Amino acid sequence: MIVSGFFNGAAQPANSAMIADLTNQKNRKSAFSLLYLGINIGYAVGPLIAGFLYKNYMRILFIGDGISTIISLLLVMGFVKDTMPTLSHDAVNLEESDERAEKGSTIAVLFSRPNLLLFTLISIIYSFIYAQAGYVIPLQIKELFLQNSSKLYGSLMTVNALTVVFFTTLITHFTKKYKSILNIALAGIFYALGFGMLAFVNVYFMFVISTIIWTIGEILSSTNSGVFIANHSPSSHRGRFNAIIPIISGAGYAIAPSIMGGFLEKFGFTVSWMIVMILSIISSFFMYMLYLKEK
Repeated sequence: MIVSGFFNGAAQPANSAMIADLTNQKNRKSAFSLLYLGINIGYAVGPLIAGFLYKNYMRILFIGDGISTIISLLLVMGFVKDTMPTLSHDAVNLEESDERAEKGSTIAVLFSRPNLLLFTLISIIYSFIYAQAGYVIPLQIKELFLQNSSKLYGSLMTVNALTVVFFTTLITHFTKKYKSILNIALAGIFYALGFGMLAFVNVYFMFVISTIIWTIGEILSSTNSGVFIANHSPSSHRGRFNAIIPIISGAGYAIAPSIMGGFLEKFGFTVSWMIVMILSIISSFFMYMLYLKEK
């Protein structure tokens, strides 16, 4: 599992860089949205298949997982050409853009783009907020619904996946005219509403409504973050930026259980969710300020 995670982590920056190379600022948002939709269809169908195979065909489950990965690799090798932009391409298309190639270390180039650096730092709060979906929500479900908690939380994750599958195209259509950073600021508002309402609910149906709301925030954030990074990354550093930025912004996800665990023990769910809501509003405000700065 460690080796698998290592190579998956090695592939993702190259994957994001390839998408940026194959698109431009006009169609990049649609491309990232399409990829996000495809990934989540896999997330929705995969556990369903695994559920049937888990009890009696565990070996087949892992063999099938390996075969499907090899098939996807062969498809990429056969149909996707090397996407590294040429210097002539940069000179013609990227001369006045943040995407033009640069020389220098990753840290030096990142600091030369203050908007991207600020976005990365604010994203730490976003990842901290989103982590609560997999940490505080199952604890709250367990306290409220006892024996049925596992099944009910699993149902919420199904609602999450279905919301992504059915709403991503609509949300992309209605927000395509807005800058990606504005859409990310809007995601913070949906996080505030979706997670904040959990401070006051104890009925399962309201958890379903909450999940739909914060999932809309997830869609806005996930489909636009990659676009913003790509639009502000030099073509020479796309792979490196797509490696280091998730590491920095993912720090919020890493520290979330430890910090929120302390709040839960001292103050309970109501105060903890109120803190998450306040953080969502603050981070959304910072993203909006970044949007105004760019504008």
